[in-house]
Amino acid sequence: MQKRSLGVVQLWPLLLAISASSALFGVLAADLTKEPFTIRISCGSFDDVHTAPTNTLWYRDFGYTGGRFANATRPSFIVPPLKTLRYFPLSDGPENCYYINNVPHGHYQVRLFFALVADPNLDSEPIFDVSVEGTLFSSLLSGWSSDDEKTFAEALVFVQDSSLSICFHSTGHGDPSILSIEVLQIDDNAYKFGSLWGMGTVLRTTKRLTCGSGKPAFDEDLNGIHWGGDRFWLGLKTLSSSSDDQPISTENVIAETLLAPNFYPQSMYQSAIVGTDRQPALSFEMDVTPNKNYSVWLHFAEIESGITAEDQRVFDVLINGDTAFKDIDIIRMTGERFTALVLNKTVAVSGTTVKITLQPVEGTHAIVSAIEVFEIIPAEMKTIAQEVTALRTLKGSLGLPLRFGWNGDPCIPQQHPWSGVDCQFDDTKMHWVIDGLGLDNQGLRGVIPSDVSKLQHLQSINFSGNSIKGNIPFSLGTIPGLRVLDLSFNELNGSIPESLGQLTSLQTLNLNGNDLSGRVPASLGGRPLHRVRFNFTDNARLCGIPGLRECGPHLSVAAKIGMAFGVLVAFLFLVVFSACWWKRRQNIIRGQKLAAAREAPYAKSRTQFTRDVQMGKHHRPHESPRGGNNESSPHLLS
Repeated sequence: MQKRSLGVVQLWPLLLAISASSALFGVLAADLTKEPFTIRISCGSFDDVHTAPTNTLWYRDFGYTGGRFANATRPSFIVPPLKTLRYFPLSDGPENCYYINNVPHGHYQVRLFFALVADPNLDSEPIFDVSVEGTLFSSLLSGWSSDDEKTFAEALVFVQDSSLSICFHSTGHGDPSILSIEVLQIDDNAYKFGSLWGMGTVLRTTKRLTCGSGKPAFDEDLNGIHWGGDRFWLGLKTLSSSSDDQPISTENVIAETLLAPNFYPQSMYQSAIVGTDRQPALSFEMDVTPNKNYSVWLHFAEIESGITAEDQRVFDVLINGDTAFKDIDIIRMTGERFTALVLNKTVAVSGTTVKITLQPVEGTHAIVSAIEVFEIIPAEMKTIAQEVTALRTLKGSLGLPLRFGWNGDPCIPQQHPWSGVDCQFDDTKMHWVIDGLGLDNQGLRGVIPSDVSKLQHLQSINFSGNSIKGNIPFSLGTIPGLRVLDLSFNELNGSIPESLGQLTSLQTLNLNGNDLSGRVPASLGGRPLHRVRFNFTDNARLCGIPGLRECGPHLSVAAKIGMAFGVLVAFLFLVVFSACWWKRRQNIIRGQKLAAAREAPYAKSRTQFTRDVQMGKHHRPHESPRGGNNESSPHLLS
């Protein structure tokens, strides 16, 4: 069977425009005038895909943290007709996630389909775990690819922070692979079952059966509405392998269907399984995880032609031998024939099976239209958001190898914490906190970010045996409960920050084997050694305590500041003096040039005038002096 879609193709603008105000917990029912928030992802696809027969829109792959694309070998007729998948090699990290943002607050059905990588060189059947919002809800075990029921997993979960995480956790047996992801909004009160129900609960679909038709179907096939979540129903013709029961059906309209908050489709009640004269009781048994609570939902409608009045069919419902419902008379409880009846019961199961028995009390045989069973899983409490952000900053700054993963929540699911991260549950804050980092000898080559101080619950840090560079952050001294700080055998430089002396709980401080310089802070070097182990050796330029070289004259911080200020003033004076001298010299040179330019024409004029006078005297020989009796004058002969 091919996966059928909702009848309307949703577009991103419509999806993101849906207001979260309609998702107030336990107060507002679904707004039937608009479509529920819906996202379908075709994993491993580079393009949006539409699938027949209802033109379902599957968005191209997005929101992932790792993994690789591959063609898919579909192991089941249930899965949607998609051709690609995403798989996660262990070398890329043990945890990989999809983060789907801009999800309105509310209640969601999350459904995943799995498939095999179409590559004979890869493990044909990986075994892995799946979590939603940090809560482990599915474990794929050996043989899942040959069992139609196990090729998909489904959970009902509340989204509270506008972001939904779906993570795949490797168990070391093959590479997790995912064919498709569906996130379908449902009514906030859907499947409300009692005091255990709420935001602190995840419901895992263990079994969902429609009886009598024998055909698997989605809500879309059964003419359901979209707020039902487009549930998938496995079809059964009989509950008994010995065929001691039989299917019946009707085309009559069934009343009391498509009602909030679960919106069960009418077609689901138009078929049923009834007992026979040989075996009037009906019995169904399924395997479950022991020591868990289960929510059981049973569906009935009186559609058999021979039953027309009250007291003609009365039966008890037993779950694992205990009476869950007594004297069920469908016509008496609904008021008429062809009317839907839904019963719900929460049961604690200590064994590995749930057995549901419908035992006639009087009249004719038992009847059932559909069965749903959910495992009730307490939702995991998340790690404090500020500490998760700090770890992701640390991941980038230290250049953690891909094999670490560090995707999802560092502390949950508790079966899959981040490698190198120690967690502790804080009863006062009702969140997980980070109390230890063990990343020694991991080939790290980055720097320690100052944001590490946001991990305020740390008691131990071990980054030894790497190639971490840069300074020791001053902010490390603000982590109040830090008892162990091991940064030995790295490439750290600079001085030891004075702030480390404020760590009154510090018992082990290993800074040996680096390139640190300067004086060991007195608050560390003079600390009593009772139950305290400090190591500063193998730092050639470090001084100030026995075992290290002697330091030069010690200057106080005030003296160092004063010296620096004096040097700065002297430098500024020298700069100002040099600027003034240069300016004055330029002014002198400029004045000299200006004076020379002004005097040059006058001097040239006087020199020319003198030369003209002298030449005039030599060129007038017939002129005599005014005194004609001058004896000195030359005498001319006639």
